[in-house]
Amino acid sequence: MSPLPPQPLSPLDGRYRTVVAELSEHLSEAGLNRARVRVEVEWLLFLTDRGMFGSVPLDEEQQRELRLFAAEFGADEIAELATLEATTRHDVKAVEYLVRRKLTDMGLNAIAELTHFACTSEDVNNLSYALTIRAAVTGVWLPRLLDVVAALRELAVAERATPMLARTHGQPATPTTFGKEMAVFVSRLERVITRIEAVEYLGKFSGATGTFSAHVVADPDADWPALSREFVTGLGLGWNPLTTQIESHDWQAELYTAIAHAGRILHNLCTDVWTYISIGYLTQILQAGATGSSTMPHKVNPIRFENAEANLELAGALLDSLAATLVTSRLQRDLTDSTTQRNVGVALGHSLLALDNIARGLTEVSVAHTALAADLEANWEVLSEAVQTVIRAEVTAGRSSIADPYAVLKELTRGKRITGDDLREFVGALDIGAEAKARLLALTPATYTGLADEMVDGIAPGR
Repeated sequence: MSPLPPQPLSPLDGRYRTVVAELSEHLSEAGLNRARVRVEVEWLLFLTDRGMFGSVPLDEEQQRELRLFAAEFGADEIAELATLEATTRHDVKAVEYLVRRKLTDMGLNAIAELTHFACTSEDVNNLSYALTIRAAVTGVWLPRLLDVVAALRELAVAERATPMLARTHGQPATPTTFGKEMAVFVSRLERVITRIEAVEYLGKFSGATGTFSAHVVADPDADWPALSREFVTGLGLGWNPLTTQIESHDWQAELYTAIAHAGRILHNLCTDVWTYISIGYLTQILQAGATGSSTMPHKVNPIRFENAEANLELAGALLDSLAATLVTSRLQRDLTDSTTQRNVGVALGHSLLALDNIARGLTEVSVAHTALAADLEANWEVLSEAVQTVIRAEVTAGRSSIADPYAVLKELTRGKRITGDDLREFVGALDIGAEAKARLLALTPATYTGLADEMVDGIAPGR
């Protein structure tokens, strides 16, 4: 058998590439290297703008050209870095040499030694990761999550008054509304989104062991912590003043834990929607030309939610691993974080793929109002809660002498199906006040939804 030509090993770079391609703009090796070039350029300009070590500020055109070099990092630079790294065997050193080559091309050899000045590789790396992860989360992943929440919110509002038999432990239970149940997911996700949005993307810039040692030797009079803070915050990041060689990655652990939590809520949504489809509460909208089974022509499978469920499990496992691994580094530095962080894009890729499937899936289902109504009508026994509760209130108020109302209703309904006529006959014979009896006689499973409709108002109006 002939060997295959090189193929993507991960389905994210093969079958699902078009769905997650936007993430690779930031979380691929090329995206990381572009950010590294940006950090190296900005540090060089930061030093020259302040005339450090006898340098002079570059003119506007020179600054523009250097920044454009970083912003337009592309195929040529990727190839050049590969050639450089083949010699250096060090990715960040290759980036330094790339920037030095650009300075030579611009006739700026006089400031070449300010490239990567007093930096450890992790000074550049941690800032680059913070920039790329922030761009990927806030610019790609979070908007997709917000789209899903918006779709759920729209569904919650549209179906806020649609009565539905609830199922606790999978068994008929006190009715709710379909909209209220969707609003629960909106509320849960909004809480986690608030945590995700509050995460501070941190950076350090303090040398080989976080002590500014090389900096102080080079210029004892400079306020290096203040300069470090100014540089890091100038990139739009929070400053971490006290670290080892590496930024401690606690912010990443917080972020990945929150994203994994959001994924688990979405996983719960998927299993619920799958179940609603299974019991007929949701109808799948046929997609032209689609095939559900290779042998059973009738099949319409809830593949969107099944695909999302599986990818959320993969994403959660990876995100949990990232959060657990990144917070530990032996003594002042080890390299466990280096290879671990290269998988951030994989974790977010599976999560993004799940979001895409959920968003598509929600457009391919509709609420089966007739089925919901029929199920309610077939389960009048769920009103036993209402009846026994009203009797207890009547006993307390002195308008009834029925002993142990709960046991009475349990005898009537537990494990049994009763009709509306059965229940009305039972209520009509009760020794309770006329007003309470009238309320119970007017009640149906479809109207026994409490404040579910109004509770939908509790979800945020949207962003």
